[in-house]
Amino acid sequence: MSRIKRAVQARKHRKNITKLTKGFKYGRKSKFKLAKDALRHAWTYAYRDRKNKKRTFRNLWNLQINALARQNGITYSRLINGLKKNKIELDRKVLSELANTYPEVFVRVLEEAKK
Repeated sequence: MSRIKRAVQARKHRKNITKLTKGFKYGRKSKFKLAKDALRHAWTYAYRDRKNKKRTFRNLWNLQINALARQNGITYSRLINGLKKNKIELDRKVLSELANTYPEVFVRVLEEAKK
């Protein structure tokens, strides 16, 4: 059985890894061993933070809804409870958008929730 030489494939693999680490600092952008480890960490953080982004935005939406709701004399929890009881199905993202850009519409929704 003949020996398989991997020169081309190995070089291609290393080249692709270093392409992916463009913009990293120090040796992590050029030295293969460091680049490989840096990429593994980067991808781990990217995966984790895609999940955290959803959590952070939901928290922000809740704060924005609560701020305008309290200005109009109702708490966040009573507002959400009122919306559910009146079968108004607006998610927090939409409510936050209404509170920021169309406060008069948000106030009308709020009045419906108070009933």
